[in-house]
Amino acid sequence: MRTESVVVRYLALRAAPFIQLYALYVLGHGEDGPGGGFQGGVIFSASFVLLALAHGWPFGRQQVNEKVADILAPTGALIFAGIGVLTMLAGGAFLEYGAFAKAGAEDPEAARLAAQHIGLIGIEAGVMITVAASMAILFFEMSRPPRESKGNDA
Repeated sequence: MRTESVVVRYLALRAAPFIQLYALYVLGHGEDGPGGGFQGGVIFSASFVLLALAHGWPFGRQQVNEKVADILAPTGALIFAGIGVLTMLAGGAFLEYGAFAKAGAEDPEAARLAAQHIGLIGIEAGVMITVAASMAILFFEMSRPPRESKGNDA
């Protein structure tokens, strides 16, 4: 079922890319202030929920490919774990981003801070991918229209 309002459908279609852009903004500023991967992922998936509510479940489902979402949900967790394993291979503890810093850098403190920044962004991106895909999967599976009965009700 979709909304009857042409205005709501038009605005939802035009607002979705801006909502997704805002989700990326929240991801990027998550290490400095409120936000991060979880919040960005929820906001990103909310854009697809908006489309499904305004244009109908089938249209929203078309925007989120089921197979792609099923692949992205664990991929974000693998990115998270992969960065942790890379820090261990670089000689640090799990998720100790400072291990990525170049050993012979001119300014070791600046190199350590840069490594922490890049590691944290990678972790947050992994979290965002997993959360966005998981929230989209949850919404579309829980709101799936009932299937037609074929007479085999048991």
